[in-house]
Amino acid sequence: MPHAGCRGGRGAGNHLPAAGVHIENLSESWLGFSLSGPRSRQIVARLTREDISDAALPFLACRCIDVGLTQAVVARLSLTGELGYEINVPAAQQRTLWNSLVAAGADLGLKPIGMRAQDSLRLEKGYGVWSLEFTASCTPAMSGLDRFVAFDKGEFIGRDAALRERDTGPAQRLVLLAIDATDADVTGYEPIRLGDRRVGYVTSGAFGHHVRQSLALAYVDRAVADAPEPLGVDVVGELRRARILAETPYDPQGLKLRG
Repeated sequence: MPHAGCRGGRGAGNHLPAAGVHIENLSESWLGFSLSGPRSRQIVARLTREDISDAALPFLACRCIDVGLTQAVVARLSLTGELGYEINVPAAQQRTLWNSLVAAGADLGLKPIGMRAQDSLRLEKGYGVWSLEFTASCTPAMSGLDRFVAFDKGEFIGRDAALRERDTGPAQRLVLLAIDATDADVTGYEPIRLGDRRVGYVTSGAFGHHVRQSLALAYVDRAVADAPEPLGVDVVGELRRARILAETPYDPQGLKLRG
């Protein structure tokens, strides 16, 4: 019987075929770590006999390989914008994986980071995440994820609506903002203004420590996104100037994570 691992999602089984497919939530039975940085390949290479060169495991590839004493699902991707991997193992093996990574990276500068540090790095790359930028109320065209929709594959749920929005354009679009703020940053749901008119809202924000810039992802009205003008954003109750960035401030060509 085909078996699909499902990361939650209310109503995930509402449209299952009558037979032949079983969905199981693996969120609590599989855990892991995100490993990223210019030396991340060296660390993983020390823990496996598999070929993990760029040719063998390119960007966005995913394979099951042995990592240290564990068998892991390794995906070549990173939220930091650097070369990186997401390594997942059965929950009971997570500590073993951690110990292996720490030992292998001890002389390569491996250090643990928290979610706020990761937020800073991902915003320098303009990366959205589920539950903030990507939610059930945001369409593929709004979020820029419509490039992953195969409109030519035949019928699927929501196809007609997605086609209409592709032809007419979404009401709002996800953009990356640089904000003129130095002592505080937005965190989410702050209003974005054009003059005295509200034209959008922030989904997440942080200070980009590498690029030295306060940053935010936000949904703004399409007219504003297509013809960007200086905007205003409330930062802890103070109106601050903001501008839409045409490209990400860090490695806009994405060369580092594809290296």
